[in-house]
Amino acid sequence: MSHHPHDQEAIECLMELRTALSAHGITLPSLDLHLLSYSGRYASPPLIALGNCNLVTARRLVAALAGER
Repeated sequence: MSHHPHDQEAIECLMELRTALSAHGITLPSLDLHLLSYSGRYASPPLIALGNCNLVTARRLVAALAGER
């Protein structure tokens, strides 16, 4: 782990996002912390990379965001 001041906050959010997506049957294999956002000395939390997904996963995301199950 790095010494970025927002490490714990970013990791907790990443875990919460994985859990929320999983509750809708959605897995984003590339979901992770964006490592390049650690390279600068910014006061803001690191970015979370959502990654790529296939059409089926994209449709599940649309349904989940629209409030469907």
